[in-house]
Amino acid sequence: MATAGSGPDPGRPDPDALLRAAAQEGRGRLKIFLGAAPGVGKTYEMLSEGAARKRDGVDVVIGVVETHGRAETEALTRGHEVIARRAVPYEGRMLDEMDLDAVLARAPRLVLVDELAHTNAPGSRHPKRFQDVEELLAAGIDVYSTVNIQHVESLNDVVASFTRVRVRETVPDSVLEQAEIEVVDIPPDELIERLKAGKVYLPAEATRALGHFFSKSNLSALRELALRRAAQAVDARMLDDVRALGLGGTWAGTDRIVVAINELPGCDGLVRAAKRVADGLRGPWTALFVETPRVQGFTAAQHARVAAVMTLAAQLGGAVATVPAPNVVDGIKAFLADARATQLVVGKSQRSRWFELRHGSVVDRLVRDTPDVTVHVLPMPPAGPPERSARVAGAWGSPAGYAVTTGLVAAVTALASTLFQVLNLGNVALLYLLPVMAAASLYGLRTGLYAGLASTLAYNFFFLPPTGTLTVSDPENVVSIVVLLSIAVATSQLTARVRAQADLASRSARTNATLAGFLRQIATVNDADAAAQRICDDVRQLLDVRAVLLGPGEGIALDILAASDPDYRLETVDSAAARWALDTGVAAGKGSGTLAASEWLFQPLHAGDRVLAVLGIASERAGNPVRADQLPLLSSLVDQAALVLERLRLQTEMRDVDAVRMRDRLRSALLSSVSHDLRTPLTAVLAAAHQLRHDRSPDLITTIETEAQRLDRFVANLLDMARVEAGALTLAVEPIDLGDAVAGAANDARRALGDRAVRLDVPPDLPLVRADPTLLHHILLNLLENAGRYADPGTTVLVEGRNRQGELRLSVVDHGPGLPPGREAELFETFRRVEGSDRAVGGTGLGLAIVKAFSEAMGMSVEAANRTDAAGARFTLVFPAALVVRDVAVDRVI
Repeated sequence: MATAGSGPDPGRPDPDALLRAAAQEGRGRLKIFLGAAPGVGKTYEMLSEGAARKRDGVDVVIGVVETHGRAETEALTRGHEVIARRAVPYEGRMLDEMDLDAVLARAPRLVLVDELAHTNAPGSRHPKRFQDVEELLAAGIDVYSTVNIQHVESLNDVVASFTRVRVRETVPDSVLEQAEIEVVDIPPDELIERLKAGKVYLPAEATRALGHFFSKSNLSALRELALRRAAQAVDARMLDDVRALGLGGTWAGTDRIVVAINELPGCDGLVRAAKRVADGLRGPWTALFVETPRVQGFTAAQHARVAAVMTLAAQLGGAVATVPAPNVVDGIKAFLADARATQLVVGKSQRSRWFELRHGSVVDRLVRDTPDVTVHVLPMPPAGPPERSARVAGAWGSPAGYAVTTGLVAAVTALASTLFQVLNLGNVALLYLLPVMAAASLYGLRTGLYAGLASTLAYNFFFLPPTGTLTVSDPENVVSIVVLLSIAVATSQLTARVRAQADLASRSARTNATLAGFLRQIATVNDADAAAQRICDDVRQLLDVRAVLLGPGEGIALDILAASDPDYRLETVDSAAARWALDTGVAAGKGSGTLAASEWLFQPLHAGDRVLAVLGIASERAGNPVRADQLPLLSSLVDQAALVLERLRLQTEMRDVDAVRMRDRLRSALLSSVSHDLRTPLTAVLAAAHQLRHDRSPDLITTIETEAQRLDRFVANLLDMARVEAGALTLAVEPIDLGDAVAGAANDARRALGDRAVRLDVPPDLPLVRADPTLLHHILLNLLENAGRYADPGTTVLVEGRNRQGELRLSVVDHGPGLPPGREAELFETFRRVEGSDRAVGGTGLGLAIVKAFSEAMGMSVEAANRTDAAGARFTLVFPAALVVRDVAVDRVI
């Protein structure tokens, strides 16, 4: 469902179309070779056109092409540069996928990517190949790709209904909408012959396929779907180009049907007739309701009738639109121009000639004013007894309005009398237009007409001879009275029309502001439960209804995600309607065509081809939960809510994917570390033990002890990292003297430091700090070992402590190659080693990650930077003021 405004200004480009065109600037262009079934020659045609582009001097490469063993297709690949595929391990075997990074690094002008609907191997950057293509397009690289019609998401169910084959790999329609489409088509008989000849599948597979998917009836239906889908894509792109250029006309590349609906009984017949016209013309169709000021006077039954007709149109597959306009004809004309419609279906009500003389004929005006549109006129059934319109507050004006108008007329009369006597002003009739315009602007048409009548009577009584009476003696004065009254009536009507248009614009602005506020509030929510509750609360506030949000549960049960009222109640028929809406993706419940006995109306929240949840709304009043004029707002709220829930779902999935990727990366890095850092000390220990068996030597014993300690530290780091990942750190915080802590760590790290000396510069007057002594010891030990690994041989490692404005900073400074500029933060990532020189340096990449994890667990932070006074690196532990002990005596007692 959509709302539309006034029609486009002829010759003025559509801003939305211009924005879409601007968004394509700098992006690559996508061309899709669309086929009805495998074997029609999509890949062959893509390779042939790629070869033609290459002969024209275009830089063309093959990203991925599946030849399926076809010799003629294989021959076409030999003239192209082929980007080597990337091997991805999966369940004990290797899968070949397109190397997206290699294609981006190669940066060709055109890349050929076969099978757009392909699902990538787990662990790839994108789960789907069309997402890889999106990244290539964003990088400014043109892409040629192929897809079969059964892989188009919106047609997936249609294809499965007659082929009995459900295709799991689909491409969103939005991808096709931004692409240039070329249909690769051959007749079904020719494709069947290719299949029998073994040019599509192996003979055994071909025999089985002929009896199922590749039957002639299936191929004919698929061929029609492919041609129709391509025609729709071409028509959509053509309309976008026409709007961007501001060209007028219908541009009837294909028929587009609009049916105008109203509140009268029998309007559902118009919708069914429009559906038949659309099916016969194979074109899209829209049910249009024009919201005029008279909608405010509709009864509950009339609102319910409009809502039922709009629901019926949606169920029959049509789009639904609501257009605010001053009158029906203007609204229909504006929408026809905006939609570039070619066919209009309207109903002709049985009206009296007196009614048509007073109000005119809508059908006659439409036929006369829309020469480029074919108008189908259907007779409406005879109307029953006239329905009494609901009384609209203020329709006949308010007593205060009439009182103010009377006062304005009296004031103008007094002013006119003064001017008439003082300035000898001969004609004061024009002054009476002031209260007429004021009354019509402030209080509406009827109050304006009253002002016109009162002004005419006052002018006659006070200024036309004989004064003091309503008698007119001079015929010229009769003309003055008639002219004044006519001007007053015309001014009232014009002013009231402007006010009605302003009210429509204000109502539309309020609706847009409501949607913007709703989206702004729920877009900032990052918790699914909070978002669900916010959706229900906002729907209740905006539509004055009760709201409940239901999601799929175990089996056929539904989970209650949120509700606007804690005392809501769902009966058995309500649960059945909600289940139906969730399973079918079609609205159910009160006011719909399914399970209408329910007190709730359930709207599905769609995200692509799935239904995330259903929104149920109910009202205390009789009739439908929402009025017809509220349906566009409800539809927009449902769409926005679905987008938010889909965003949160994707965020959750991405977190899960990131966790899986992190586990895979940790596993690979761990295997690499174990293979190197465990094997090296074990080899040294075994060799020393073997030698010790024959020749006892203190050096060998030292080697065994050193390597065993190295192995012990490595295992300790692994265990510490496992504790960090599992969130199993337990803190035993106590006051610690940094001088003692640094001295102990330096003593334990003396073997790791080798021939590098350690100089301690930790003033004894530094205050104590609150920390876990064991974790702090691990932190200092890892920092010293890191300095010993990277510092130049024979240099000195400095450990200095300083008190800077309430916070303590403890730094480990080495003299060596330093850190690569701009990559300091990478040092603290798990299993990440950033080399500072060409020298081969061991290590697992766990030490600094543990330093950061332990520091953050205790409320500290760690920084990495290059020295400013010499070559080397500086790692600094920062103890914030909250961890610094000010009252030593009290703290030591504690």
